[in-house]
Amino acid sequence: MIADALIRILIVEDEYILAIILKENLESLGYEVLDIIDSGEIAMATAARLRPNLVLMDIRLRGETDGIQAAEQIWQELQIPVIYVTGYSDRSTVARATLTSPFGYILKPVREKELYVAIQTALHQYEREQFLNAVLQSMGDGVIVVDMDLRIQYLNQMAEFLTGWPLAEVRGRSVTEVICFMDESSQEIIEHPAYSAIQQNSTIYLNGHTLLVTRDGNTIPVADSATPLKNHQGELTGSVIVFRDDTQRRLLEERNFATERAQLLETQMSELQRLDALKDDFLATTSHELRTPLANIKMAISVLQERLTRSASSAIEQGTNAQAIDRYFTILRDQCDQELRLVNDLLDMRSMQADAYHLDPTPLQLQDWLPSITESFRERSALQQQEFQLEIAPDFPAIVADPSSLNRIISELLNNACKYTPPNGTIQVIAQPAALGVTAPALTATSGISVTPPMPAFQLIVRNSGVDLAREELLKIFDPFYRIPSKNPWKQRGTGLGLALIKKLVAYLQGTIAVTSDQGWINFIVQLPIDIS
Repeated sequence: MIADALIRILIVEDEYILAIILKENLESLGYEVLDIIDSGEIAMATAARLRPNLVLMDIRLRGETDGIQAAEQIWQELQIPVIYVTGYSDRSTVARATLTSPFGYILKPVREKELYVAIQTALHQYEREQFLNAVLQSMGDGVIVVDMDLRIQYLNQMAEFLTGWPLAEVRGRSVTEVICFMDESSQEIIEHPAYSAIQQNSTIYLNGHTLLVTRDGNTIPVADSATPLKNHQGELTGSVIVFRDDTQRRLLEERNFATERAQLLETQMSELQRLDALKDDFLATTSHELRTPLANIKMAISVLQERLTRSASSAIEQGTNAQAIDRYFTILRDQCDQELRLVNDLLDMRSMQADAYHLDPTPLQLQDWLPSITESFRERSALQQQEFQLEIAPDFPAIVADPSSLNRIISELLNNACKYTPPNGTIQVIAQPAALGVTAPALTATSGISVTPPMPAFQLIVRNSGVDLAREELLKIFDPFYRIPSKNPWKQRGTGLGLALIKKLVAYLQGTIAVTSDQGWINFIVQLPIDIS
């Protein structure tokens, strides 16, 4: 608040005696009177020169410009508050004066106390308005205020800058005539947000594709909202539009999108390169896996043909030939089986990738089904002097599963267990119901897929002793064509696709598979979702 001793007042009054009395009253109240003026024209020039804090304005003055006209011009051009001091209180005069938004209206004769209250009230109101105006002018957003008839009452500095319209030119004009908004997609003028806010009596948000049409016909992308204005009684008095230039945000958004797209393209390119390299490795490995058995088959056939065409001269020679022929037939049969398994594995992997692998859900009683499936491996382990143990709860409920898939998973795991378990080692198969999230205990290293099956689950553990793998080996054990290192070359036989296929099959069944190595034991833990009948 300005200190009273600093408040300087300009008196505009055509009756000299009244002006002198008013001056004396003001000075007795501690105000400074800068001058007494008796015409509107001189008042405007004097106010511009002296810059008073307040103007006391009579309405009837000398000259062609009356007090109302002078007050309006002083406020618009100089932002100096005006209090009318007049003897006129008729309706038309008051109505005209009200349109200029005066800071007070005092009827003559003026009483000193009434004058003091009016001046202090006007100065307080002026300071509040100036503070608000300073805030609005310093905002980075444009602000437009309209009344109920959509006539413009206020534009802040940013609104003037963005629209190209100065407040002095558009005050009192319809906002729909000078400041329009356009839909960016259709390029059509949209319903004015100021009108929408008044009609709906709620805040209207500009969508992300709104353009402001400027004075010169250009367009600027804008964003924000229009909000209805209400007085202290809650009655609508107009609306305020707050908007900002959205160009930089859009440019940043486009740059971010371009960056993300470039990163995505880079990732896709890297993935394509990886897949291309994988394809080359796959083709090279597959070609080798196909070519080697075929070469063996060709060699066996050549030798067999030679033996068959050679005439045997003795029973001993015939017996020798018969043994050789049988051995070569065995080679042919093994190599053909290996070739067939490779082709079948590749086809099955492709079917699972294409979501075309056939499943046949069937009720199974594991107490009867699992022993019959594992019997051949029990016999094989006995021949290799390995101990075979099968554990399954006698009260295990019937399940619904795909027998072919389950058989394939168990057979592959048991085949590896029999292959890598040394003599006097142990192979265990454990089947048990499992709750969601149940895994093997105390794992030192794991590798596998992380899909969590829904309740209920069937858990199968195939474990064998005599083998302890490093973490690096466990991390690669499900990779295509990977074989566990062994000093025995015969243990390296096979396509190297078995565990990779099992991993894909378990994932296809929405289950999990993990492998651990701990204290000389290899553990494969499979969890599959099932229906328990």
